[in-house]
Amino acid sequence: MFAKRLFDIVTSAIALLILSPVLFACAVWISIDSPGGFFYRQERVGRNGKLFYMLKFRSMFTGSDSKGLLTVGNNDVRITRSGNFLRKTKLDELPQLINVFIGDMSFVGPRPEVLKYVRLYSDEQKKVLEARPGITDLASIQYRNENEVLAKFDNPEQAYITQVMPDKLRINLEYLAQRNFLTDIKIILKTVSAIIK
Repeated sequence: MFAKRLFDIVTSAIALLILSPVLFACAVWISIDSPGGFFYRQERVGRNGKLFYMLKFRSMFTGSDSKGLLTVGNNDVRITRSGNFLRKTKLDELPQLINVFIGDMSFVGPRPEVLKYVRLYSDEQKKVLEARPGITDLASIQYRNENEVLAKFDNPEQAYITQVMPDKLRINLEYLAQRNFLTDIKIILKTVSAIIK
């Protein structure tokens, strides 16, 4: 997978350079909009079970983690005004380009999960941890409105654990069985298409 890693390094470096004005503007807006830093660091489980901190632009008020890890619907009172826009446009994900550049993540791969939920994986599901996690994957595209889906349940977390998470893992395992560089490019293009719709 040398070609994949080389692609990640070169492309993330170029993207960070080109998008630096956008990154700066987002950071300033977040800082003005609500107290706290502009980055949100959350511990996730990476390749081979190694823990790392995934970066996002902060879209919630500081300390919101204590009220639950899942975001449910667009009316979650924990989301800031800037955060609402950043989430809708997926701009909150841009700092993960740093994770890609340093090697914690790839552009394409199973989305990294928090340890709390990884501990619930079956032995078969744990195979997704053999790959470097990604910014995007087919499961993320299919569940791009995951927050709205979970908002329909009386117990969103239980619905995530018993329905959404297993289906996302199934999709990712299918991807890993047939992944190649061309497949990754197609997933990136599908992601871009889904965002601009």
